[in-house]
Amino acid sequence: MSGSLNKVMLIGNLGDDIKMHHFEDGGCIGRFPIATNENYTNKQTGEKVMNTEWHNIVVRNKAAEICNKYLKKGDKVYVEGKLKTRKWQGEDGIQRYSTEVHVNEFNFLNNKSDGDNPVSSVSPENSQSQTNSEGTQNQVDDLPF
Repeated sequence: MSGSLNKVMLIGNLGDDIKMHHFEDGGCIGRFPIATNENYTNKQTGEKVMNTEWHNIVVRNKAAEICNKYLKKGDKVYVEGKLKTRKWQGEDGIQRYSTEVHVNEFNFLNNKSDGDNPVSSVSPENSQSQTNSEGTQNQVDDLPF
């Protein structure tokens, strides 16, 4: 294979509510952490071990608005996207790095009994507008279906 691939798929729980940032041009970005857990039994001691990894998630524009509306801390979600590393200079003058998952598809995994969560699967590409069976176009405002 001569190409390369940058793809991440995670299922985890939100560690915090979504932090939204709106831009002057009308766009927005949402950021939130997801925790994924790995459970295993230590073969030598028989002790059950649970490791938690934290992932920085970034969603943009309509996807960010949908996530902000329907997701809250503790909710289970599937995200798919690509890794990007940001570099910035801290207040102390030291260069800092952060690796983020830039989402292009997500799926809410909470049961309906877990709360009012009418959206189950969204990808930013199909959250623009839809054509119904009569051939007229419907604008998608609040819900992506």
